[in-house]
Amino acid sequence: SRFPVYHKTLLGGHVLAQDGDVVIGGIFSFRTGQDYVVNTFEAIPEVRNFNFREFKFAQAMIFAINEINENPDMLPGVKLGYRIYDDCGTMDILRAALALVSGLGGEVSDENCTKIESVQAILGHSGSRPTIAFAPVVGRFHVPVISHFATCACLSNRKEYPTFFRTIPSDYYQSQALAKLVKHLGWTWIGVIAVENEYGLNGIAAFIQAAQEYGVCIEYSDAFSSSGPPADLQRITSKIQSASSKVILAFMSHREIKLLAKQLYEQNVTGVQWLGSDAWITDHSLADSEGHGILVGSLGFTVSRVQIHGLEEHLRGLHPSLFPHSRFVRDFWEDVFDCSLKATATGRRKPCSGLESLRDVESPFTDVSELRFTNNVYKSVYSVAYALDALLKCEEGRGPFSNGSCANPAQIQPWQVLEYLSMVNFTTPEGERVYFDSNGDSPARYELVNLQITNRGTMEEVTVGIYDASQPGSQQFIMSDTPLVWGTGHSEVPVSVCSESCPPGSHKVLQKGLPVCCYDCIRCPAGEISNSTDSIHCMKCAPEFWSNERRDACIPKEIEFLTYGEILGTLLASFSLLGVFLTTLTTIVFYCHKETPLVRANNSELSFLLLFSLTLCFLCSLTFIGRPTQWSCMLRHTAFGITFVLCISCVLGKTILVLMAFKASLPGSNLMKWFGPTQQRLCVVSFTLIQVVICILWLTISPPFPFKNMILYRDRIILECQLGSALGFWAVLGYVGVLAGLCFVIAFLGRKLPDNFNEAKIITFSMLIFCAVWIAFVPAYISSPGKFTVAVEIFAILASSYGLLFCIFMPKCFIILFMPEKNTKKHMFRKSTNNR
Repeated sequence: SRFPVYHKTLLGGHVLAQDGDVVIGGIFSFRTGQDYVVNTFEAIPEVRNFNFREFKFAQAMIFAINEINENPDMLPGVKLGYRIYDDCGTMDILRAALALVSGLGGEVSDENCTKIESVQAILGHSGSRPTIAFAPVVGRFHVPVISHFATCACLSNRKEYPTFFRTIPSDYYQSQALAKLVKHLGWTWIGVIAVENEYGLNGIAAFIQAAQEYGVCIEYSDAFSSSGPPADLQRITSKIQSASSKVILAFMSHREIKLLAKQLYEQNVTGVQWLGSDAWITDHSLADSEGHGILVGSLGFTVSRVQIHGLEEHLRGLHPSLFPHSRFVRDFWEDVFDCSLKATATGRRKPCSGLESLRDVESPFTDVSELRFTNNVYKSVYSVAYALDALLKCEEGRGPFSNGSCANPAQIQPWQVLEYLSMVNFTTPEGERVYFDSNGDSPARYELVNLQITNRGTMEEVTVGIYDASQPGSQQFIMSDTPLVWGTGHSEVPVSVCSESCPPGSHKVLQKGLPVCCYDCIRCPAGEISNSTDSIHCMKCAPEFWSNERRDACIPKEIEFLTYGEILGTLLASFSLLGVFLTTLTTIVFYCHKETPLVRANNSELSFLLLFSLTLCFLCSLTFIGRPTQWSCMLRHTAFGITFVLCISCVLGKTILVLMAFKASLPGSNLMKWFGPTQQRLCVVSFTLIQVVICILWLTISPPFPFKNMILYRDRIILECQLGSALGFWAVLGYVGVLAGLCFVIAFLGRKLPDNFNEAKIITFSMLIFCAVWIAFVPAYISSPGKFTVAVEIFAILASSYGLLFCIFMPKCFIILFMPEKNTKKHMFRKSTNNR
């Protein structure tokens, strides 16, 4: 018969059974226990709640087995049977598993002592904790265990659970998917709460490890059990209230999340974004629990939703007459139709009419719109069927056992089914590929669901994305365009961070004693940048670059040199041109009065040469202004050295001439013939030629060159002329100083000459100014930074040039222009006579 028979057992539960050539076992929990209830043994305990989902799992198993039995292409000539236990509690589930393995499910008597009904595989259980308890025990008998809902990553340990398989992905992949989701949504500061068992603790351990790889920090992690004391739940509630994180991952079952939601609802805790594990995120019973509104907006991963054709008809065809001895079916039927199956009405319920039918009822049991974990049961049955089919169709010599042998179809052993089960690989009618890896795990493919309030006013899950671990890393997680509802009640993605992101231009500095997600944002130092958000370090700019004001980009350093456009450059250039103008004006005055006694008495040839050299001195200062180039660097120093030597040589010639003229005016002296015009010219040319030789040697050996000074200032480049050879520079400058000192000494010796030869006094004063300027120049030049070094050099050139111009030529110009009566031979002769 295709209809099952319901048997009583001695295990504290009941069994649904159907005979067959090969029997598959199943363990489910049709009832859910009450929380925080301690039996006093003074009254009959309350009836446990109905778990419609578990009963649907069992019916899906029966449906799949009947479907296979009716399929002539699969297991021809072999009928599958089943034995399904309904038990709660780990110990009862363990007893049920041992009964399935031993085949002794009922009382042992003389009539049935030889009847063994052992199974070839066990489907279940839904919970990780019971599965962890009985799977290693069953494994010792080499009986395959295939779970549709036990997701604990610990079950992938082949040494501990050698015969365990599952058609649901391991929590390892779920933890990876949740960590990717948290990272994708920008949450770096979250809380984690788990059920206090292997499922919860292993789940959060895997999640924390994966989350830390993505830079996510855990503010707190805690665990509690639905059977634990209320103080644990109160402690967790207080922790949630005082926490700063707004996102909480709940790795638990529907029992624990209901308790937690109720507690938070009573404490009026809102504004929390929940992340749920697959054990509760799609549980329909949440909508009937108190405080479930807190869970609206929750996000979580769950297995894909499919349609199983024919299952709805099977479920709606359920009737108590099919299970006359099933107390659960009787209680289920009475609860759905609010009637009593007893002949007389009891309590508040009237007798059932017998016309009741599930075909007209909408309930979680008959709802097939969200077949997710039910499909895993369906795939589990087919996995065993395909393994048995391959075993029966084995060709001798090509089998998986020793010497290519095959199993004996008349005496199939569980360990043989186990061997074929590990090689199962088929595709469901919906296109889903089913196989198991070396750890017994199935491919990891999830749907991301969001709990939303629908138009009907009920809380339902809406698919908003997918996660497929078999795809490349960047394509594993894909969000759809479906609008999301957030648990915080806002339309935008909630923010849950310990510290706000550090913008470009700053870097993170960890706060002492806190996780890496808690940090301060410190502005990058000058010269360093960060061009991305949440930079850990600031990068130094290249030597020729500097950070911008925002510290998020390196820009070329400002190149600094003395230019005509700036005030200092304009002033120096103006004074230089003014000096040229005054020198030219003086030259014109002297030229127009070249026949006068005053001009002729001061050696007009040397005077004009001196004026010409002063003009060159004023002009050479202009070569120091502007962008330094290879040619300008060589020109500025050599032009300065040569023109100043020419200038000082002329002054030295005039000084010597004054002394010679005085000595020649004495009776019996003929010195002037030794220092005539030819000797004067030769003296100037000789002194100047020595400087020219020094400059040629300098330019030949190691000439000046433009140089980018990046040491003086960090934020800008000083473009200056590097001396090349410091010895050459100081030789040029030292030679000028020697001539100036010599000129000063000679002029000082002639300071007491008669008034008509008082040019020696003027030269003495001018040389005093000249030497003072250049002596002060040396420390100022060494200590001045950047372009001010050039400014000091120009200032020294101009100051010394103006000193010579004003001291030597201005008094003479004043007499020529404003006191012409003194510019006569008679006046000069009378003055000379008086002095004698």
